[in-house]
Amino acid sequence: QVQLIESGGGLVQAGGSLRLSCAASGRAFSNYAMGWFRQAPGKEREFVATINWSGRSTFHADSVKGRFTISRDNAKNTVYLQMNSLKPEDTAVYYCAARSSGVYDVTSRGYDYWGQGTQVTVSS
Repeated sequence: QVQLIESGGGLVQAGGSLRLSCAASGRAFSNYAMGWFRQAPGKEREFVATINWSGRSTFHADSVKGRFTISRDNAKNTVYLQMNSLKPEDTAVYYCAARSSGVYDVTSRGYDYWGQGTQVTVSS
């Protein structure tokens, strides 16, 4: 069992930056691939970024490529999402997810554990 707690969301102006953190409890965090997803009001949950167990392989959605960066610190059981050059369309609840396989996945159904989400609001 893995519990995930996101933090770092908030209100920021367009062009600003935020760093989201996701702290994991439970065993063997370093065995899990991790992902970030987001859901805006009235829209389906969408993939943002994913990272494999070691942190050496990452993949980002086209909509955030070059602006967002996923990373992890296995010693701290934490995964991060650095978000730069934020746009109003990035406004959403951001969710952290853990996947028992160490290989990353861009689909939400590939993840076994989810956090409660953290709100990110970008004003224009």
